[in-house]
Amino acid sequence: MSFKRLDPQDFVVSADSITSTLWSDSQPTLTTFYTSSTQEAGSSGDYYLSIYQTASSDATAAVQFDIAYGNKQGSGSIAYNSGVVGKSPTSTIYGQYRTMVLGDENTDFTFGDFTSTDFIAVPIERARYKEGLFPGSLNLTLTKGSNTLHITDNSKDVSSITFVDSGRKFELVSGSNGAAYSGTGYSDSGSYGWMLPDIGVLLLNPSAVSHSIGLDFTTSWLSLIHI
Repeated sequence: MSFKRLDPQDFVVSADSITSTLWSDSQPTLTTFYTSSTQEAGSSGDYYLSIYQTASSDATAAVQFDIAYGNKQGSGSIAYNSGVVGKSPTSTIYGQYRTMVLGDENTDFTFGDFTSTDFIAVPIERARYKEGLFPGSLNLTLTKGSNTLHITDNSKDVSSITFVDSGRKFELVSGSNGAAYSGTGYSDSGSYGWMLPDIGVLLLNPSAVSHSIGLDFTTSWLSLIHI
């Protein structure tokens, strides 16, 4: 057997695959959430909230994920200028994710068969995962009162992968471990959102979640989530 030295223009592709738990301290499930009142009161609090696994003042506190609301019309937050309608932190969030995920400022988000003008963004802290999120491993529980919704990605139900500008895209459906409980797993308002594993982001469809567990926007989204 003979060997050839690598030339400067050569590159090596590794077939190694490493998986690990997502949350701090190697925890596979996150059920307790804390925010920082300092961050919430600061300038960034108008755009998103950072979520910790313990009190933010604790020495072991680390950001697990953020949560933000995006609305195409700018609803849900105070306008930057009262004389300019529709321009607010929520419209900025919507525009930023539309550019990053879709790469087109004239395209809207379509969750399953439902075109939405808003979403809840849940970007996972980059330090929590390696190359990307592992499709089929997501189990997200949303609870309001006696109503509970179990959400997963549909990676085990699809025969081909859909791509957007940010990489792979899977629909969020009613189910567990990457498969819908029955049918498509959609609600009356389409799918429950998207899982974007290559950038570590979940986009939740507020209309679908609202129809399933009776959510209204006077309810804190943070109080609903177990992931």
